[in-house]
Amino acid sequence: MNIKTNHKHTIAASYIGYITQAIINNFAPLLFVTFQNKFDIPLIKIGYLVTVNFCLQLIVDFAAAGFVDRIGYRKCIVAAHIFASAGLILMGILPFVFADPYIGLIISIICYAIGGGLTEVLISPIVEACPTDKKSAAMSLLHSFYCWGHVAVILLSTLFFVIAGRNNWQILAFLWALIPAANAVYFCFVPIYNKPAPKEEKESGTLVSKLFFICILLMICSGASEQAMSQWSSAFAETGLHVSKTIGDLCGPCMFAILMGVSRVFYAACSEKIDLLKFIKGSCVLCIAGYLIASLSPNPVLALAGCGICGLSVGILWPGVFSIAAVKMPAGGTAMFALLALAGDFGCSAGPTFVGAVSSAFNNDLKSGFLAAIIFPLVLISGISVLGKINRGEFNEKAKKQHN
Repeated sequence: MNIKTNHKHTIAASYIGYITQAIINNFAPLLFVTFQNKFDIPLIKIGYLVTVNFCLQLIVDFAAAGFVDRIGYRKCIVAAHIFASAGLILMGILPFVFADPYIGLIISIICYAIGGGLTEVLISPIVEACPTDKKSAAMSLLHSFYCWGHVAVILLSTLFFVIAGRNNWQILAFLWALIPAANAVYFCFVPIYNKPAPKEEKESGTLVSKLFFICILLMICSGASEQAMSQWSSAFAETGLHVSKTIGDLCGPCMFAILMGVSRVFYAACSEKIDLLKFIKGSCVLCIAGYLIASLSPNPVLALAGCGICGLSVGILWPGVFSIAAVKMPAGGTAMFALLALAGDFGCSAGPTFVGAVSSAFNNDLKSGFLAAIIFPLVLISGISVLGKINRGEFNEKAKKQHN
């Protein structure tokens, strides 16, 4: 396979791009207690690190709609990986350079958040433009690599801490930085394809259509349904099962990420036989069941199984909505993908915040928060039902053509 002409290299680099995204979103949270103890940073300021990362990625998602097409996909995706790698490297250096270590952490997170925002906007349209069959399957498999990256970050970081100790965390930051650095070089050589929009459609019309706003709502609820459980699953495992932080991470977010990845690989393998809209609707029903089991079960182990069911159910939601938008609105272009990513990121923040707020209102009871969170998959079911009535049959007809 010639690296400069074969689209399989483009897809492989995109897979690594989502692994990079998993690293920059999930590595720092594993060190929050370390930062708190080593640098004497209050817990509320530790929480702001997540806010900075998320908010800056939102800003980049929004801004990318205006400059990516002018600068070019290759330059932007290479820059994204350079920012990601530099941020991880700086995280291991700057806290020890500044008199206030917190400033060093903030600068580091700003750096890799720029890379994360660009990566999220660019990777999906890059893969969508590749000359492949089974577009929705390729999108689902692509997004599964975020899950595998998340699992790898938890497992390999935990192993490193056991062997080398948490005091050597900055070495691990340098090691993780090698992945985006290498992928930046890889993206310099792989082919990048353009997907021209149909002449009869206009991007500006797409972005004000009823269909687009439904997809925006679906993305918000997809992100919220996913992260409302994912972000709180470790704390739920610790408080519900009374286990250590390490075991809590393995039983909570690690299990969630594994099952989410499994569902995405399953859809990628069976996409030709599955109606995507029906599959998403069924996944939403399963998601509601998972939240109900987690919130209402008196048995801690069964409640934790509800977390796993949620992971299995939400896997198709984010990539599925991307695929639906790409098929139904082919003229959307980079701006459409950027705004969908922004909506998804907003949901990823709103979901955990909503669960935390409801839980706090009910005496820090996470089960109350999970019970309230069923609102997100319920709205998703309603949105998918409306979507199915718009140009009924058009999506499945176009999807079948892509498979042939």
